Amino acid sequence: MTATFNFTPNSANSNHNGGTDLEKAILAAIAEARMTCEQTGEDSPNCAVAWDIVEELQAEKSHQAEAIKYRTSLDEYCELHPEALECLIYDV
Repeated sequence: MTATFNFTPNSANSNHNGGTDLEKAILAAIAEARMTCEQTGEDSPNCAVAWDIVEELQAEKSHQAEAIKYRTSLDEYCELHPEALECLIYDV
């Protein structure tokens, strides 16, 4: 009775409803975990798995926040202008 969430980093962009898809997935996973634990008991394996899913989603949110924090001005420029010479990556 556990939910599976397929999440890609690009879907974490803010939408017009004030949250992100990842935040909504976290809230849905919390609700699912609470319901699962009520139905199967606090000590059940299904309850533990449900809360593990919540923990993984929260960790992903944290990792994405860290990645945004350490962006340089070159990273931002290359995102806007990927064809610029400074942004091209060559394999040698």
